[in-house]
Amino acid sequence: MSSIPDPAEAAEAAEELSPEPLVPVGAHVGRQRIYGKTAANESLEDYSLRYAPVSFRTWSPFVVATTAIGGIAYLADFAIGASIVLTNGAASGITAILAAAAIIFVTGVPIARACAKYGVDMDLLTRGTGFGYLGSTLTSLIYASFTFIFFALEGSIMAQGFKYALGIPLPVGYLISSLLIVPIVVFGMKALAKLHVWTQPLWLALLVLPFVIVAVNHPSAFAELGSFAGLDSAHGGFSWHAFGLGMGVALSLIAQIGEQADYLRFMPKKTAQNRRAWNIATTVAGPGWVVLGAAKQLGGALLAVAALKLGSSAADAVEPIHQYAEAIKPWLGGATVAVATVFVIMSQIKINTTNAYSGSLSWSNFFSRITHRHPGRVYYVGLNVAIALLLMELNMFSFLNTILGFYSNVGIAWVGAVCADLLINKPLGWSPKYIEFKRAYLYAINPVGFGSMVVASIISVLAFFKVFGDGWTYAFSPLIALVTAVVLSPLLAWATKGRYYLARTNLVVGPAAGEVDSTEALTCGTCGHAYERPDVADCSFNSSLVCSLCCSLEKECHDECKRSESPSAGPVLLGTPKVGSPT
Repeated sequence: MSSIPDPAEAAEAAEELSPEPLVPVGAHVGRQRIYGKTAANESLEDYSLRYAPVSFRTWSPFVVATTAIGGIAYLADFAIGASIVLTNGAASGITAILAAAAIIFVTGVPIARACAKYGVDMDLLTRGTGFGYLGSTLTSLIYASFTFIFFALEGSIMAQGFKYALGIPLPVGYLISSLLIVPIVVFGMKALAKLHVWTQPLWLALLVLPFVIVAVNHPSAFAELGSFAGLDSAHGGFSWHAFGLGMGVALSLIAQIGEQADYLRFMPKKTAQNRRAWNIATTVAGPGWVVLGAAKQLGGALLAVAALKLGSSAADAVEPIHQYAEAIKPWLGGATVAVATVFVIMSQIKINTTNAYSGSLSWSNFFSRITHRHPGRVYYVGLNVAIALLLMELNMFSFLNTILGFYSNVGIAWVGAVCADLLINKPLGWSPKYIEFKRAYLYAINPVGFGSMVVASIISVLAFFKVFGDGWTYAFSPLIALVTAVVLSPLLAWATKGRYYLARTNLVVGPAAGEVDSTEALTCGTCGHAYERPDVADCSFNSSLVCSLCCSLEKECHDECKRSESPSAGPVLLGTPKVGSPT
């Protein structure tokens, strides 16, 4: 960021450039905000609580897509696919994985395109798609729980690798696997982009290796997978009940689109020149992650069945390190342990940097709205990692299916409500055409998205805990959540006539509200920095412009702007010329 300007100098400059005088720190003189070192350093923050400006999005669509896809290098897919098939049999398990992948892909398309177009992450998107400013704090917690649950799962897999290769006890391995991530993730998008781009070729080669070896050395493994009847040998045929249970576990990954969105918000502006590359990159890096994800789940099931045939225990067959080592052993011999360990550790570092990064964004958004303070995203990296470490030490890996099955009910209700708003409410005119994420223009709670998610979650969670019996409602509880959320969102939008989306008109961006190509830089009267027009609001409390983050952190205004008949700053500030460059 640029240095904080002197208030007097800023006022003089504003008077010279504006048709009418502006007050940069408003009527409340001496309240200029100065952020702490980590919060002020955008190389650490990556616009963690705000719109990603066009001027910052200098990566090509290919680099952004590669970085986003690199974040799904996780081996939890191997364990999840193996667990689904070993528990429910191949006939039900494989179809469950494919059905879940189809649902995740369809729901991911509108979310990915919206985040890439408007330069917002999943939290900001949720605010503007029917949840309201404070209503989306609940989804921030849901998303944060996704990141630390999967951080714990991936960290457990890395610890299994340390134990397999070096004999390090699992509790110690959990600690090591957590501490390895922190130094990388604190530097945000720039460090993560380099990590994923540099490691991607080697990772892809090592990913394919075991399946090539199995195909050559043990071709019957594919037929054995197709006829596998589960560990209890009782699931030889297709069962709707087993299909529903397996799909519920796989659908727990639906919130992964949020982590993809954390990268997609840095996609460059879509132009006539990059249109094709932009569309392909957004699809591949957005919903396209699940194509590779489903392939890995099926691959994990294949390696698990092959490992069982070779004499592995059921517990070992679910662990990716054992699956991988058993598959490559015929060709690599004495190098098996080293290669398997390198692959597992590299995979887990790639994904857990993403989990920790996305988790820190979510916690930052949550606490900034609740406490009106922002010490910096990096502080919440520690919080997310600490919670994940606790889950690892509690051996959450042994309760994998139960944890993921429960989570999918809440996660899919959230995603379903967001998708319904993007695909139904906005085209029908019941929701604003653009994504409004700033506190100054949003109601605290919008009953459309928030209400539909809460109702859908409650019904599906009750079904998951067998309140309605242990039949199809229990097995298909995630689908109940999805259908309920998708139906309720437009119904509530229609019933309320969309009146709870915008608390007042956005006077700063006017008719072009929300367009990401508005690169004009406007100065915030509270912190003194310049931001692109979509990230700025008019503030009647300070009689000036205010950036979205300063607006979020203001705790003395009590949302005065939403009660004012005539916001004092708006009409004047519409004509404010460019000042400096956005930080």
